[in-house]
This record gives sequence, C-alpha cells and structure tokens, in this order.
Amino acid sequence: MKKIVSTTDAPAAIGPYSQAVQVGDMLYTSGQIPLNPATMEIESNDVVSQTKQVMENLKAVLAAGGKSLESVIKCTIFLSCMHDFAKVNEVYGAYFTQNPPARSCVEVSRLPRDVKVEIECIAV
Repeated sequence: MKKIVSTTDAPAAIGPYSQAVQVGDMLYTSGQIPLNPATMEIESNDVVSQTKQVMENLKAVLAAGGKSLESVIKCTIFLSCMHDFAKVNEVYGAYFTQNPPARSCVEVSRLPRDVKVEIECIAV
C-alpha cells in the first residue's frame, strides 16, 4: 500500500505532488529545491548554499519517512548549469561520506523558481 509522507521540516509541495511516497520498505522523494521550509523562499543565489539547503530538505523528508541518508540507494541531481557540477558534487559528497548511493546528474533547461539545483532520491 502507498503511504504519503509529509513534514513541516521541509518545504511544502508547490504543486500537485507529495513530498515523498512510501511503498513497503521503499521511500521515493519528490525533487527538493532550496526553499527554506520556514519561509518558503529561496534565500541564496549561490549554488553551494542552495545545494546545502536541498540536502537538508531531503534529510527532513527522509526522516519523516523513517529513513536517513544512509538508507538512500539512488539520487538524481538536476542542474540548471553543468558548470556548477564540481561545487554541487563537493557539497553532495560531504553528506554521503561512506558507501554513497547510485546517482545520475543531468543539466536541464530550467528548474522551478529558477533555482540552480534540485535533487530527488530513493531510500530503502
């Protein structure tokens, strides 16, 4: 059965989707962008700060589903500019220091609210 996962510790959905959906032991997060959950605003245009906020948002959604970064098996990173890859990778790597999950990273033409980075994940 499908269970909707939601928390006020991460940004509320800005469209018709759930923060995460749990099916059995699997948790599928929606893409997180660098919205501050308290203000629902983007507080920085810097890709490093944005990536940190995205990772904190993901941690909150995972926790709401009873998971953690250690239980993540796959991430997908969406970048508005592949030139930011090294900076995003450095921040991302600080959150996954051992046994990192599988990952894809793609450049897209535009992200919601014109942010620089969005990340989604699957955890078990």
